[in-house]
Amino acid sequence: MANVDLDIAYQTNSVLTQKSGIQQLVLSHQAELKEVNDVPCFFWGSLTDPLTTAKCLMTLSKVVRSSFGPIPPSLRDPIVSAGTDQIRFEGFSSCNGVYARLDLLEDAIDGEFLASGTTNVDFNEPMLNALNAVRKTEKMVLGVGSKEVSISTNKGKVVEKKVRLPERWIKGLTSVQLYLAGMEEKFRLNKVQVIQLFQAIPKGNVKGEFFLTKRANRFVLSPLASPDSVRIGGVQRLRLLEGVLPYIESMVVYQEQGAESCSVVADFKNMRLTLSLSPDNYRGFSGEGNVLENMVQSVPDEWVLGINTLLKSNELFDPTMLSIEHDVDFGTMDSLTASLSSIGLLGYDLSSHQHYYRRLPFKMERILSLNPRLKNAKKLLEHSSVQIVKSSENYIEARVEGSGVQHTVIIQNEQGRCTCDWFTNHQGKRGVCKHILAVKMLNKG
Repeated sequence: MANVDLDIAYQTNSVLTQKSGIQQLVLSHQAELKEVNDVPCFFWGSLTDPLTTAKCLMTLSKVVRSSFGPIPPSLRDPIVSAGTDQIRFEGFSSCNGVYARLDLLEDAIDGEFLASGTTNVDFNEPMLNALNAVRKTEKMVLGVGSKEVSISTNKGKVVEKKVRLPERWIKGLTSVQLYLAGMEEKFRLNKVQVIQLFQAIPKGNVKGEFFLTKRANRFVLSPLASPDSVRIGGVQRLRLLEGVLPYIESMVVYQEQGAESCSVVADFKNMRLTLSLSPDNYRGFSGEGNVLENMVQSVPDEWVLGINTLLKSNELFDPTMLSIEHDVDFGTMDSLTASLSSIGLLGYDLSSHQHYYRRLPFKMERILSLNPRLKNAKKLLEHSSVQIVKSSENYIEARVEGSGVQHTVIIQNEQGRCTCDWFTNHQGKRGVCKHILAVKMLNKG
């Protein structure tokens, strides 16, 4: 985050004066953040399993170069985070319907972490050719810095420079970890079962949804749902993992509580590859889920800046310990956690069932500008277009002005309903409408 943003934050004297713990967080770590910004190299060292790592990176590149919706393939730049003894590569398909993350765990790398941080680079043809040429006995050295990522092998060195992060990815990062955090483990597959599953994936561009279920000791795909099955929309997207299929030791399948999105986590002993699928080919992760819900109660930027100066990339995020160690009440930390998730600064690790901190190479203001429903909800409040009719502890009824019509919004036990077309068509599966959001914002205020 730019130093000029910090200068503005330090001049702000609002909530910080009442929250000594947060204020101390910002001031005590200002020097550390400046030091990280000035360090050109986050990590440099060897990879203990170069062949598997190369195959996984090729798979990640395949994801970011693919598209399963109307948007043609145009992206190829993964985000790379280094810190806390591990390295993560992550990215989205061009249609934002597939999210992939490669976690290089401590045993996968043998090198030195000079600092922690995040960058994003293109994987161009020279890099892909170098990865494709890696052999099992070959040495492979990885360098990750704030401005570039490099890979060195016996055949030479390839360097990729930092590029601008696509806006569609920013929107996706603010949504996908909220889906992941709501997922539950459904199935565990061994090496043989994984191969059998991929052999059962229908050929070609199959329409409709499929359901993964276990019969005897075998996992099968069926167009019919069963009580314990996992829904997989756009099942052919699983074929993105075919390049690493021979190297997978085991696989865990997760599903979101609403039975919409799903994830598979392929385990390679010292690294893991996560592939998350949106509900269908035509639906991306961006702008979905509970992102807008978490933005209802705004949190001062100074709090976010304080956490950003304290935590390292990939560090596990424990709100309870942060509250205790820095004298911040639990209610404040709950709001801060929701805000960090909403702007993409928290990722979620399905294997450890915990959030981790992710430093991102863009400004927070850019996130807020990419949520049109949030902006439209604020306009409704600015024009006094929301009228609360009834309000009690667990019930709110309101009238919200629309285009030539007045909508009725009812919020009961935090669940909202609206008479607008958006809610009628999606029934809350694609986030709250601007009318429900405006009522919640007014009520919180």
